[in-house]
Amino acid sequence: MPVDRNRLTADLHALVGERHPLTSAIHLQQTEAYLHRQFSESGLLVTAHEFEALGRTFRNVIATAHPASAHGPLPPLILGAHFDTVEGSPGADDNASALAVILHVARQLREMPLIRPIRLIAFNLEEENLLGSAAYASFLSGTGEAIHGAIILECVGYASHQEGSQKIPPGVPIAVPTTGDFLAVIGNEQSQALTGSVTHAMKLHLPIIPLIVPGNGEQLPDTRRSDHTPFWEHGFPAVMLTDTANFRNPHYHRATDTLDTLNLDFIASVAEGVSATVMALASQPTA
Repeated sequence: MPVDRNRLTADLHALVGERHPLTSAIHLQQTEAYLHRQFSESGLLVTAHEFEALGRTFRNVIATAHPASAHGPLPPLILGAHFDTVEGSPGADDNASALAVILHVARQLREMPLIRPIRLIAFNLEEENLLGSAAYASFLSGTGEAIHGAIILECVGYASHQEGSQKIPPGVPIAVPTTGDFLAVIGNEQSQALTGSVTHAMKLHLPIIPLIVPGNGEQLPDTRRSDHTPFWEHGFPAVMLTDTANFRNPHYHRATDTLDTLNLDFIASVAEGVSATVMALASQPTA
C-alpha cells in the first residue's frame, strides 16, 4: 500500500517540537500520549514499560501486533525509535522522522499476514545516554525472552542530492558515497544475518549502504549512538537505520532541526522500505 503523505505530514506536525525531560517535560509527555493514542487507534495492544531515571519514573511506549493465527511461539520482531530530543531542538529529523515511519508501519500491520509478533517501541531518554532502551534491553535479558531482532530508526528524514553533502565518519572501513541520498543499515557481527535481510528488503525502495562493525562497535563509536547499542550489549541482534545524522544534516541537535528541512520523499521511501522489511521478516519463519 502506498504511503499516505498527508498522514505522514500530520504526524510530523504533531511530533515536531522540543521534547526534553527537563526543559520541555510537558511536551515530552504529550508526545508520549500522542504515540499511545495513535498506536491504539491502529488496533494495536499498547502498554508502557516503566523505568526509573533522573529521579523520576519514565515510560517507553510499546505497541504489539499478534499473528492472526497460531504459528507456534516465534520470537517477536522489534521496531523502535526514540521520542525525546536534546535541549533546544525541535527534533524534526532527530527523531520525529523515525516516529512518523513507525506510525505508518503501525497502520499497515492489520493488513499484514503476520506469523510472528511485531513489537513497536517508542523509547524515552535516548538523548540521556540511551536510558530508555538500556532499561528495556536489560529487562528483556532478565526475562530470558528471545527476539528475532531489533530494527532501530535514528534520523531518517534528511537527504540531499548534492555532491559533497555526505561526510564520511572516521574509521569507516567501506566506501561511502559523497552524496547524501542513501540510508545506512548498521549492524554488528552478531547481527550480520539481520543486516543482510533488512538490506535486501529495503534496497528496492531507496539506496542502502550496509555496514557490519566488529564487536559492539567499540572501534567506531559513531555507530553506537542510538538505541540499538543496548541490544548489542545484551547479545540481541539489532540494526540501526539512519541518514547518518550530523555526517549529513547540518541541523543535527540544533534549533534549526525543523519540519521544513526534511525530505518528505525520502521519508516516504524509508516508510515503504521498512514496511517491506517488516513484511519479509514477519511472514516467513526462517527469514
